[in-house]
Amino acid sequence: MNNVRYIELLAPAKNLAVGRVAIDSGADAVYIGGPSFGARQAAGNSVEDIAELCRYAHLFDARVFVTLNTLLRDDEYDEAVRLAYSYKSAGADAILIQDLRLARILLETGDFNGRLHASTQCDNRTLERVQELEAMGFSQVVLARELSYDAMRAIYEHTHVALEAFVHGALCVSYSGACYLSEAVLGRSANRGACAQMCRLTYDVLDEQGRELQHQKHILSLYDLDRSQHLRELLETGVTTLKIEGRLKDADYVRNVTAYYRQLLDRLFLESDGRYAQASSGITRIQFKPDPAKTFHRGATESFSFDRPANLVNQDTPKSTGEFLGRAPIQPTWPLHNGDGLVAGEQGFYWPSRQRIPAGTPVYRTYDAEFQRQLAAKDATSRVLPVILTLRETPTGFSLEIKEHFRTSPKGGSAHEVIDQQGEQPKGHLRTAAPAAISLSFPAEKIPASNPDRAEALVRTQLAKLGNTPLEAAEVRVLWSQPYFLSAATLNDWRRQAVEAFLNTKSAPINSSPNIGVKLQATPFLADKGGCASKPTNRQACIESLSQVPALPAEGYPPAPPTSATSPTAPSAPLPNALMTCKYCILNELGCCKTRAPRKSGIPTYLRRGDLLLRIQTDCNACEMKLIKA
Repeated sequence: MNNVRYIELLAPAKNLAVGRVAIDSGADAVYIGGPSFGARQAAGNSVEDIAELCRYAHLFDARVFVTLNTLLRDDEYDEAVRLAYSYKSAGADAILIQDLRLARILLETGDFNGRLHASTQCDNRTLERVQELEAMGFSQVVLARELSYDAMRAIYEHTHVALEAFVHGALCVSYSGACYLSEAVLGRSANRGACAQMCRLTYDVLDEQGRELQHQKHILSLYDLDRSQHLRELLETGVTTLKIEGRLKDADYVRNVTAYYRQLLDRLFLESDGRYAQASSGITRIQFKPDPAKTFHRGATESFSFDRPANLVNQDTPKSTGEFLGRAPIQPTWPLHNGDGLVAGEQGFYWPSRQRIPAGTPVYRTYDAEFQRQLAAKDATSRVLPVILTLRETPTGFSLEIKEHFRTSPKGGSAHEVIDQQGEQPKGHLRTAAPAAISLSFPAEKIPASNPDRAEALVRTQLAKLGNTPLEAAEVRVLWSQPYFLSAATLNDWRRQAVEAFLNTKSAPINSSPNIGVKLQATPFLADKGGCASKPTNRQACIESLSQVPALPAEGYPPAPPTSATSPTAPSAPLPNALMTCKYCILNELGCCKTRAPRKSGIPTYLRRGDLLLRIQTDCNACEMKLIKA
């Protein structure tokens, strides 16, 4: 019986190039947006690019997930279904869905069983929610970022669906799928892929009398998630896919953060006594020392992984803060390089500099010139698939076989170890495929070699020349009754044909996240436990008018993305009364929690930005906060 659990590191892909960087940096899966209906409207890609990414990822048994995770208008379902089929034809292994009517349509076809993942936009924060999604037919559920490790474990113990959790990246202050602030103020719907990131803006905090407690602070801008210090505890919850946020991030960020977690997980696997193994195959080579603080970095938090932290936001800036070096004056021992970008207080400058900085001012490095040079190197990260090439003598000539070669760690199983189908199978991401192999026959005249040693050496040398492919010769075997003469041109042609055939065998979708033991149910809609976003066609019945929320000019807000036929528009139906529902609480952040530090006055009650006024409403029993139109 084999109870190894295969752990999948999931990285974001803004486009095809970044997707390849993610795979080269050690990702076991990537997620990418298509031409439309993705929750990041500014990160769309053609179906052709998705197909190319699938071909590359599948060489290493890595999966590709495509986002189709916005709410849809009634006139958009036909196009969304067409796109889903195009992604399936392109080789995508799964599609992320928010709109449950779309999910029902796809599941009832029977063509997407085992291929639909419930996006975090479905607001998956309760056991009941996950059980309903599992019963509906989803094969994997992306858990809410706010869940504690204990809550994740409880969900794992009472479900069979594969579970995915965020491990790193930007945090939304509202429960995903339950934020309507951007839509309410600017007509840009977060549930339609056009969030204006109003949580990253400044607000005044007012008490119940309208007195200002905080002036123009980023009180809703959370630090970035970083669970790297407690990966073992995260895996013990039963989660099998670890997700890095950042579908709008550049290649440097994706390379750095993916490589960082690849190294951490590999070390953890070696120490796990066979409990965990990597979900994909191939060898990842990393030629720099990854450090998340050296690319986009707002500061780190573990969010609600273990308890409710006291400090979740950087009130001063929503931008990347960089790497903290120390306090002025700048010390000779600091590892500075020519061209480094530094920030001290309100001052930004390049090193070396004669900038005068008041003593005690914190100094951050926002650009490490040497690190960026290493990161930009052509071989900063690379990935190869080791293979064994075997030339055999046949009655009519020769055959050439190429077979994957898997190196098993001393304590862990290989990525393709076959699961014992008679034993108890661990829930989650499974690998059951045998190593890929092909064999081609080549009729040829057998001419005994006049120089046997040279003949065999030539065969080994020519067959091992795989430099322009993602393959690497782990071993070359020559099995013949005696050495024969084969020209270099002939061997090169045979190798080329065999490599092409082998690579073609690796292009099929993997789809290895089965819904073990779960019978598919054609559930029309889920119970509305996660907010009105879960019932797009029934939204009018459960939300109220927005008429009292004043419209604001666009000045001071992030620019809207280019319009298209599928761009969000102003809401055609009323929005919920609560424009945000959050586990994060401003009262707790400012030391005014009604249960921990009760007080009679000076309690944060409103947020103000220009003419926009939001009332802070707390539910202490649920330990949640809502922002209500005021």
